[in-house]
Amino acid sequence: MTGRALLLNPGPVTLSERVRRALGRGDWCHREPEFAALVQDIDARLAAVHDELADGYEAVLLTGSGTAAVEAMLASFAPAERSTLVVANGVYGERMARMLTAHGRPHRVLAHGWLEPVSLQRVEQVLADDSAISHLAVVHHETTTGRLNDLEALGRVCQARGVQLLLDGVSSFGAERLAGRDWNLAAVAATANKCLHGVAGLSFVLARRELWQAPPPRPASVYFDLHAYHRGQHGDGYSPFTQAVQIAFALQEALAEHAEQGGWQARRAAYRARAAQLGAVLADLGVTPLLPPAEYSSILGSWRLPAGCSYQELHATLKARGIVIYAGQGQLATDIFRIAHMGDLGPADLARIEAGLRAALAGARR
Repeated sequence: MTGRALLLNPGPVTLSERVRRALGRGDWCHREPEFAALVQDIDARLAAVHDELADGYEAVLLTGSGTAAVEAMLASFAPAERSTLVVANGVYGERMARMLTAHGRPHRVLAHGWLEPVSLQRVEQVLADDSAISHLAVVHHETTTGRLNDLEALGRVCQARGVQLLLDGVSSFGAERLAGRDWNLAAVAATANKCLHGVAGLSFVLARRELWQAPPPRPASVYFDLHAYHRGQHGDGYSPFTQAVQIAFALQEALAEHAEQGGWQARRAAYRARAAQLGAVLADLGVTPLLPPAEYSSILGSWRLPAGCSYQELHATLKARGIVIYAGQGQLATDIFRIAHMGDLGPADLARIEAGLRAALAGARR
């Protein structure tokens, strides 16, 4: 392998040198005032990433993966006395239902096929028929397939019916539009190591300010009680449990870099350009997308494996060149591969990826 590793998996991502250097800023105790001030700075930067969330939403930071943030959001905000409708069309929507089950929170699952868009007609019918539903949980960017679920339309349904939206934004925060009150968004969970280009190990939840100020429900978890994090971080800056100090250094730097580069709009534009460039290469090689192109996010594409080409072979060939792609999951494991467009990738990196794909897939047709 020559050159740095180019990670085309959906997080962690290839880091910029600036973010990587931040990891070596020093050894700090998480109970010292300088780290408390750092956490408060990160929380403020997170709340400012999306302009439509900047007024009225507050962030809390916790050590854990994006999945940890989603579970914390559901444990803290999914109601115990009403019901949550989980709209699922992939692995991560189905995982939200498992979380609610684990925490004993009433819910219903509106299941879709993994290749299906969310059916607004079915959602509206369930909401019309079940008056116990007060919340709706859904994944924004379902990385099982790369589909960007239509939150513009689904959010309007939530707004019209007064249903509070709990959003898994793990793979969309920082690169796709997130609306706030227009979607009746109660809370969104996300992570450092995807579209923000930070390091894996820290995640966060943004929620409406009035939810933080309301009397908290009985906690469904100790570690995942977000109200305890909010009391600390928006009080004296301290968290109830040990935070990942060096990863916080990197996240602060990644957030500064994200803003300086033009925010989520510029990041989405960069991802779209990468998707178009690599998509053209794959199309030229006869490789076909899993979904109609218009249904993908800017962040990740899924591609059908050419006949006679296994994922293991393709992955090994590309990894030998320092390029890491991603497998399909579950029922799609033997049929597809996935390419994410995140991370610090410049023109030379994209040229190297293009050459690697051409060498690995030359002559492949499906």
